[in-house]
Parts: sequence; C-alpha cells; structure tokens
Amino acid sequence: MSTYQRILGFLRPHVPVFTLGALATALFAALDAFAFVLLIPFLETVFGSPGGGAASGGLSTVLEQTVGRVVDLDGDPQAAVGGIILFILVIIVLKNVVDFARNYLVARVEQGVTRDLREAVYDHLLELDLSFFARTRTGQIVSRLTHDVEQLRTLVTKELAKTLSSVLEFSAALFWMLLISPRLTLAAFVVIPLTMVVWGPLVRRLRRRDRRVLHLAGEVGAHVQETVSGIRLVKASSAEALERQRFRALTGGYFDAFLRTVKLRSLAAPITEMLVALGTALLLWYGARMVVVQGALSGEQFIGFIVLSTKLYAPVKYLSKLPALIQPGLVGAERVFEFLDAPVEIRDRPGARPFEAPRSEIEYRDVCLEYRAGEPILQDISFKVPVGSVVALVGPSGAGKTSIVDVLGRFYEVTSGAVLIDGVDVRDLELASLRGALGIVTQETVLFHDTVRANVAYGTPGTTEEEVVAAAKAAHAHGFITELPDGYGTVVGERGASLSGGQRQRIAIARAILRDPPILVFDEATSALDAESERLVQEAVAHLLEGRTVFVIAHRLSTIHRADSIIVVDEGRIVQRGTHETLMAETGLYRHLHDLQFP
Repeated sequence: MSTYQRILGFLRPHVPVFTLGALATALFAALDAFAFVLLIPFLETVFGSPGGGAASGGLSTVLEQTVGRVVDLDGDPQAAVGGIILFILVIIVLKNVVDFARNYLVARVEQGVTRDLREAVYDHLLELDLSFFARTRTGQIVSRLTHDVEQLRTLVTKELAKTLSSVLEFSAALFWMLLISPRLTLAAFVVIPLTMVVWGPLVRRLRRRDRRVLHLAGEVGAHVQETVSGIRLVKASSAEALERQRFRALTGGYFDAFLRTVKLRSLAAPITEMLVALGTALLLWYGARMVVVQGALSGEQFIGFIVLSTKLYAPVKYLSKLPALIQPGLVGAERVFEFLDAPVEIRDRPGARPFEAPRSEIEYRDVCLEYRAGEPILQDISFKVPVGSVVALVGPSGAGKTSIVDVLGRFYEVTSGAVLIDGVDVRDLELASLRGALGIVTQETVLFHDTVRANVAYGTPGTTEEEVVAAAKAAHAHGFITELPDGYGTVVGERGASLSGGQRQRIAIARAILRDPPILVFDEATSALDAESERLVQEAVAHLLEGRTVFVIAHRLSTIHRADSIIVVDEGRIVQRGTHETLMAETGLYRHLHDLQFP
C-alpha cells in the first residue's frame, strides 16, 4: 500500500462529513464566481449598453434564467441597477453562510483525523516491546506523536480540502469564462501548464530536506526531555554551560536546515507570480484586441472576464505550489508510519491459556537471551524457585540480574530455552494474565502526575477508597499521606517530584500490595534512603513478601541473608547458588562482594 493510500485511509471514517464539506465547497465556488459574473449585467445597465444586458449566447440564457427572473434587465435602468445590487447582496450572504458551513465541516474532519492518528500511534506504542523503547529516544517518540502527526493532519485535511476548493473554484470560473468567450479562455490557458510543472524538479530535494528538518526537531525535543529529566545531575555537576552549548548546537542545526528548506520552498511564490503576470499581460492584450479591433466582445464582458480570470489564477497558483507544500506532510506521514509499522514481536500465541497463580514452582531451563544477534545477555540460565520462596539475584552491575526477571514477564523473549510455571512455558500463557500476576517494585519508582489515590490504585480498576487506605497502611504510607495538603487527593507532581525517595517507594509498595500479586519482583532500592526511611520501607516490604513467590534483585547483601536461595550471576551466567551461609563458606564472587560491602 502506497503512502498516499495509507494517508487517505485515515480519512475514510470521516467521508460523510468530508462529503458534506465538499458539497459546501462546491456551492461556495459556484456562488463566488456567480457574484463576479453579475458585474456584467450591472455594468451594461449602468453604461447603457444596447438591450441593457445584452450578453449573447449561453451567458445570456443563464443570466435570464437566474437574475432575469427577479430583475427586469430591459426595464427602467435605475430599478434594474437596484435589483441587481440586491441580488448580488443575497448571493454574497448565501456564499458566506455556505463558507461558514464548509469551514466548520473541514475543521471537524481535521480534528477527527488528528484524534484518530494520535490514538492509532499511541495505541501501537503501548503494544510495542521494551526493545523498541530501548533503541528509540523518548524525544523522537514525542515528536512523531505530536509534530509529525500534526504535519500529516495538515496534509490529509487542510491541504486536501484546499486542493478540492481550488479545483472547484477553478472549474466554476472556467465555466463562466467559457460562456463569455471560449477564444479568450483558450488564451488564458497558455501559461497554466508552465505553472503546473515548474516545481517538479525541486520536489525530491524538498522531501529530503523536510525529513532532515523533522528529524532535527525530534532531536531538539529529545534533548529537552533528557535535560529536564536529569536536571538534578546537571545542577549538581555545574554543567549548565555544557548543556547550553549542546542545545545551541542542536537548535542551530535545526535553524540552518529549516532556512535552507524554506529558501527552496519560497521560490514557488515569485516564479508563479512571474508566470501569472505573463499570462495576465497576454490576456489583456488579446482581450483588448477582441473588444477594440474585432468587436467580438463587449467592454463589460471583457471586464467581467478579467475579474473572473483572477479567480482562475489563484487556484492555479496554489496547485502549482502544491507539490512543495505537501512535502512536510508526506515526510511526517513516512515517519509516523515507521512507528505504526514497527512490529509487535511479543504476542499471545494461538490458544494461549489464562494464568492466575503458580501452584508448585517456577523453572528457568537453559535460558539464553540476546538483545542483538551475537551479543549474549544471558547464557544457559537454569534454576527452580518453589512457590512461596524468596530467591535473591546477586552480581555486579550489568551481570544480567534484571534480564532474568524480564524474561519471566516476557518483557523480552528468550532467544532459546524456556521459562516454565508449573511446567507450562510462559509463552503459552496469556500476556495480560501473566503480567497481571506479577507485582514489580523497581529501583526507579514510577509515579504519574496524578493524585496519591490514583497512583496507589494504578492498574487496579474498581478499587474502593477503603482498599486504597488499607494498602497504604500496610506499606506504612498512610501517615505521611494524611499529612499532605489534600491527603489522598494530593497531586504528587511529575515522577512524584513533591515526595521524598522513601515516600515514593512506600506508595509503589502500596500499589503492589493492593494488586495482591502471587509473584513479586523486588528491585531493591533502599541504598539511597536515610536510615528512618529505609527502616519504614523494609517494614513495608516485609508485609509485601508474605505468602508470595519473590525475586529480589539485591544490591545490598545485608537485606538478603534470610533469602531461601541466592543465585550469583556474572556476565550472564550463574556462577554460584546457595544460602548466605553456604556461599560465605565458599571462596567466590558472593564472598568477594560481601567483603567489599562489609570490610
């Protein structure tokens, strides 16, 4: 399917409204051109031409069947002039009523298309795997969801509607011009083919430059997002000058690329104006000859024709520039479709079964994982976790600890081997029910710019106030929540910026308690907390661990002494396993890590 077909596909649900808009546009074009044609009988009556409006041929017939039905063009000149003026006013009123209707209908289609586009991209983004987000900058995602979608919306509706309007205005003007003088109309078309093809050689260059501009716009947005997210580090590192320099380099590149593109696109206006001026000069010369020398046209009809020709050239000017104008929209469409075409690699298998809770054990059987071919992250990972036990994953940073729990929830798909729950491969389980059975408290607490209540109840629809409070109490969070300005209704700010680290952790734990998951993944994150916050978080964790199968990614070994099993990982392999006591009795990585923390 071509880019154009896919673009028009977003218009399909709005065809009824767009059709009404097109009909209104056609009526507007007809009334607009007719208002100018009425100048001919007006001028003939004012200047006393024989017959007071003696337009000949088809034009005379049309005028007699329209204005002639309500105004006596051959009667008293003063009465005829007044009648024609009143008729023109009525036409103008009708034209503006229709213009309002068409603008409203087109705006309705524009916003409908914009909504559908953003929803389609956003819905697909939510379905994409973590690997997509790992290789795509957040700013680029936001740029395509906002700026690029806006470019595509402009192409699908605004430019399409304006193209339709131009074609209809052109057709209406052409109809009346042919009625006035077919010969003069033919002369008016001498220059038009040149205006339609002059931009052909530039279109390809414009597309390349527009893609560059949109890419740089995404890079600027990405840099802003990264700087704002890491503003504490920027200030702590006194790196404001460095960030200013980096930002100015990006905005300078965008500025230069944008101006180069505008320079190329701006050639449309002067080139088209010169061609139109040439065509108008030819029209004036030939039309004057038809009036003065040949007597084939009255002066009033010639004036009416010239006025109508201005309605002819305006659409031609727009259509001649159209290939250049639509390039940003086409490039935006290609960038949006790149996201829509990004494959969702992790899906439910046919016949996938629902999952509620493990009954016997979770088994990793020869699990291997590669994010990129030839670069192993996990190699031959094999172990079993009995239901209701706590297993701790220990090892240096980058050893693969988080990847081990990621394949349990199928956030990444194993390259080979299998993860089994009660003997069933997790790939044979429904994704929603599998992940619904997982409670994840990450090292980086995720809170949304919403109320405390909404953050605790996130992912648990239908939760009552009493259940939220009970979960907060179990997480030792109720006390500080009630002291907030609006209690559970307090908005915590982006990423929970208004709360301390310990408070954010306890809200995250309350969220996990409320979900009551049978399997818990706890990425320990108390090392940055003060002693009191750490104590409260540890007490909350104790409530959370009760009766669950728990995976603990351990950073501080003092917190896992009582784990049922400790698995030591290094460079994607299991190098040791056992309890704290048995591992301390061995000479190996675990004892080395322990001695580093407790010299």
